[in-house]
Amino acid sequence: MALEFVRVAAAHEGALAAFFAELVRQGDNQWFHPHPFTAEQARVLAAYAGRDLYCVAVDEGRVAAYGMLRGWDEGYATPSLGIAVAPAFRGQGLGRPFMHYLHAAARLRGAPRVRLKVYPGNTAARRLYESLGYRFQDAGDGQLLGFVDFGRDDQRAGAAA
Repeated sequence: MALEFVRVAAAHEGALAAFFAELVRQGDNQWFHPHPFTAEQARVLAAYAGRDLYCVAVDEGRVAAYGMLRGWDEGYATPSLGIAVAPAFRGQGLGRPFMHYLHAAARLRGAPRVRLKVYPGNTAARRLYESLGYRFQDAGDGQLLGFVDFGRDDQRAGAAA
């Protein structure tokens, strides 16, 4: 396995479109729907050049997972995170390192925290997010709104002393 976490680029357009089609075929768009999962959206993301971050986990040319940090284009300091793992790659431990990658990218861009939404019935995702330190509240739309605060290293060091 030659797994890479990279920003979506033109070379990923076809594989990302196939990934989106598989999510729709499996009905996963009921849990995750930040934008249309279409070939046209894959084309838009492959050409995207803004401040938001759209990434893929790629294994031998296949998109194994897709993730995003968005909101910077609109001026928000706290980006919204979204992630989906391809059905064939689930249960193999990919979600956690991909989340760590996205968290590191947010920290490097100066984000104080990250937010995400999850449906209460999406128990696998909720368990992952909770294990990564997300705290949830009712979003008022049938979903839970979660935040993970990064804090500063000197604040964490002081708290541990």
